[in-house]
Amino acid sequence: MPFIQVNLGAGRTAAQKDALIRAVSSAAAEAISVPEASVRVWIVEVPATEVLVGGQTLAERQVRSS
Repeated sequence: MPFIQVNLGAGRTAAQKDALIRAVSSAAAEAISVPEASVRVWIVEVPATEVLVGGQTLAERQVRSS
């Protein structure tokens, strides 16, 4: 039974997160030939102020891109 944790910077919508975990579950089941019912996928959201990308926090990048 595969267990898959996705670490994701906060800021995605519920619909985006739902689409992500469904796609990951399906891909994992197909890749390793197991029933999708045996795949476990969850998201751990990291606050945007606690992720650094290219010297800027994710929160800073989100403000500049809006």
